[in-house]
Amino acid sequence: MSSATGKRIVVTGATGNVGTSVVRLLSEDPEVASVLGMARRIPDWSPPKTDWSAVDLASEQSDLVERFAGADAVVHLAWAFQPTHDPAVTWRTNVLGSIRVFDAVATAGVPALVHASSVGAYSPGPKDRAVDESWPTHGWPDAAYCREKAYLERTLDTFERDHPETRVVRMRPAFLFKRESASEQRRIFGGRFLPGPLARPELLPFLPDIPGLRMQALHTDDAAHAYRLAVHSDARGAFNLAAEETVDATSLGEALGARPVRVPRTAARSAIAAAWGLHLLPASPHLFDAVLRLPLMDCARAGRELGWQPERAAREVLEEFLEGLRQGGGARTAPMRGRKVG
Repeated sequence: MSSATGKRIVVTGATGNVGTSVVRLLSEDPEVASVLGMARRIPDWSPPKTDWSAVDLASEQSDLVERFAGADAVVHLAWAFQPTHDPAVTWRTNVLGSIRVFDAVATAGVPALVHASSVGAYSPGPKDRAVDESWPTHGWPDAAYCREKAYLERTLDTFERDHPETRVVRMRPAFLFKRESASEQRRIFGGRFLPGPLARPELLPFLPDIPGLRMQALHTDDAAHAYRLAVHSDARGAFNLAAEETVDATSLGEALGARPVRVPRTAARSAIAAAWGLHLLPASPHLFDAVLRLPLMDCARAGRELGWQPERAAREVLEEFLEGLRQGGGARTAPMRGRKVG
């Protein structure tokens, strides 16, 4: 397990939004001896103390046990958001692939598993108060993302019962943004050809204000810091992660320099459903339904047990992301590759 000079950490989904931040932090950590980053495609990026391994979790042929052998912790971040029109494909990667990861952790005898759950795992909840980690995690069943995150929560319940020797941590972050994730998230949710420069005040005179659209955000680097703390701690269980202030039409309008205009929920959903049905928009109306129902999270436990506090306010996170959107922000990995459209 641990060498005389530090820990060996394996990170799945190491080239995505969260993975690039987690790998960078761990590679700079004096308590970490080595990092193995796993991804479908090897990146043109060489952080210190980091090796890469090409793995497709959707494949039953991937030998995860050999890669996990001798690791002190596995940080499981791998996730596929698309294709939203074929949930069986994302199920194979996100659910069946995650179960392969969990089984390999147990077989290889890895002492700690840090799993990326999400606010999306939570059942519908209040928008006028924050809920802690005891809120039910049954998701919103009509949205594949929420359904898959909730299913893995139940899978981990069984895993923890059967493998009490493995320390399991479930991170439930809010929506995660950074400048470098702008191009990837534009492609995932807005489509390949949505022009990033549209996110400019002079081109957005008003912003739809949809009832129920109130949520939380977090800088990806702040989330990565929580993952690093979890790797080094003895903590177990679930942790909510979010910046303190919430995001709504008012705060978005201020960040964009646009005036909020009330739009009925049914009208907004109909427009999204039409664009999704025509394959013009990757984000499904089912995910829109889920976002309107997500609870606000109380993150006090992460502060108490991990010593974690976010460094950036939600407003800063949004402004940095929007700047990246306008400039085609990205990174030197296949999922994060920058591209300015328009």
